[in-house]
Amino acid sequence: MACAEKQPMVVGIDDSEHSSYALEWTLDHFFVPCSANPPFKLILVHAKPTPSSAVGFVGPGAAEVLPLVEADLKKIAARVVEKAKELCTSKSVHDVIVEVVEGDARNVLCEAVEKHHASILVVGSHGYGAIKRAVLGSVSDYCSHHAHCTVMIVKKPKIKH
Repeated sequence: MACAEKQPMVVGIDDSEHSSYALEWTLDHFFVPCSANPPFKLILVHAKPTPSSAVGFVGPGAAEVLPLVEADLKKIAARVVEKAKELCTSKSVHDVIVEVVEGDARNVLCEAVEKHHASILVVGSHGYGAIKRAVLGSVSDYCSHHAHCTVMIVKKPKIKH
């Protein structure tokens, strides 16, 4: 009898504390307890903004600025990926696929779900209030409505003093 192929789990990663917490929580709850045979295939996805979306303008002077912004975005993406890989390694999770895809995080994550036929998408929550969420748009909120899989939104608990 052949073993069933593991279901893909996509975890959205960025340079926020919320993202790191969501990845660590996921590793601790789904991968560490069954390190010999984790139940999911882990796919980490970082959405790298386009230079023009990061700058927010296109006009005189943009041509000189965009290459600098692109270089910064590449450095940030490399740091995000390295930090995520280090966290996985520290938890003895080595079988990880990491992708950096240019575009809006909402679309990138939903497309990654489709591409990998993921059964679960994990995203961290910044815990924005209703007004900020309405203005900024929440990646977790968007994905919970548009991703064709279970979406797990991991929110870091507030530390009580």
